[in-house]
Amino acid sequence: MSSPGKSIPFRANAAAALKNDSLRQAMTTATDKFKTKRTESVVGLPIEEWREQASEIRLRVLDNLFHYVDVFSWSAKKAGAVVHRAEDARAARETVASILEEHKATRIAKAKSMVTEEIHLNAHLEERGMEVVETDLGEYIVQIAGETPSHILAPAIHRNRREIGRLFAEKLGVDYSEDPEVLTKVARGILREKFIDAEAGITGANFAFADTGSLAIFTNEGNGRMVTTLPPLHIAVLTVEKMIPSLQDLPVFIRLLPRSATGQLLSSYLSVVTGTRKPGEATGAQHLHIVIVDNGRSEILKDDCREILKCIRCSACMNVCPVYRAVGGHAYGSTYPGPMGIILTTMLEGIERSHPLLEATTLCGACTEVCPVKVPLTSLLRRLRERKVERNLTPISEKGAMAAFGVAAQSPSLFAAGQQISRLLWPLLRGSDPLAPANRLPQPVAQTFKRRIS
Repeated sequence: MSSPGKSIPFRANAAAALKNDSLRQAMTTATDKFKTKRTESVVGLPIEEWREQASEIRLRVLDNLFHYVDVFSWSAKKAGAVVHRAEDARAARETVASILEEHKATRIAKAKSMVTEEIHLNAHLEERGMEVVETDLGEYIVQIAGETPSHILAPAIHRNRREIGRLFAEKLGVDYSEDPEVLTKVARGILREKFIDAEAGITGANFAFADTGSLAIFTNEGNGRMVTTLPPLHIAVLTVEKMIPSLQDLPVFIRLLPRSATGQLLSSYLSVVTGTRKPGEATGAQHLHIVIVDNGRSEILKDDCREILKCIRCSACMNVCPVYRAVGGHAYGSTYPGPMGIILTTMLEGIERSHPLLEATTLCGACTEVCPVKVPLTSLLRRLRERKVERNLTPISEKGAMAAFGVAAQSPSLFAAGQQISRLLWPLLRGSDPLAPANRLPQPVAQTFKRRIS
């Protein structure tokens, strides 16, 4: 992560990532699999009809977002939950910490949640003397490695099984193995004890239904159910745009989210949590607190890039993005990587800090084609690039070079002269700076195509 106030060093991060052969191989293997399975899972289905339906639902929510937040809050309270509103990340962190302290809970089992990554919740709770253990296997891997997630669905996508084997041997004191089944059993043995001992569970939510006050949580490992049912206290942290009008709207998202994320027809587990444990029920939290976080969403809602709030965090856009597939998530230096991450980070953190991320796209349109809720990602990326130019955030050298190219490209004689000069000056243009633009371009050929055929 880059320092607050400084622009994100995407070029330097990307240059380092491109030199990491292990990372690139892991990224290619995983994203190829996700992309292929997604394509296969929608064959012969009315996918465009489903996408249109889901987009319409999400737009209806954005058009009257805080009405749905109010209705959800009323419904959730009626079902036995306590609902909190947090204006920003600091308020959200303090709210969660206060709830835990009120319940004297210091041992916390946590399911995967990107909003808690966004607000840096774990570090805040650990500073208050609490133990927070990530129970999603990928999140657990990056937690013990001291890293942040590299992907919003598969946090440890950048690591191969050999690296994970060495990590477990070093951090957990077990014998080295690169067998995925053995590694999974090691993690399961440790995490099962954490589930049993936990005094509180923290989750996010994929959706929140206004009419019933219910939360929908999609998982593939079952850890979400362990976190929401075993500890006596359940805290759900979600952002305001997670609202859906009615539980009857859930089926279209059941069809779209797993297919878009992993190519599965269904997630292994879909939990719908409505209030606290009822009389006669054997499982479920005795206390449910729901923390609804704004953290900049109200401002995004007023902007012409508001449709990024339709995003349902499926990660399909990352899996097809040629830039993300090459450099991985950590190169973005932000909580959210990939095409949706570029837009959301720029809107949340400001273009002055995040503008280097706008270089992390080819504008090929693949992300827009696969988005299950039809977020116009390519159009939004182009709009933000225009703002970058309007705010004069492009380096002077780059602006000058592009202006010179524009003049030369309009004149055949100047263009031909430029080709001749570039071959002579190329070593100087490359210089010693590995991030120089010339280092990202191919070496000019000794003889042009025109000369070869003349």
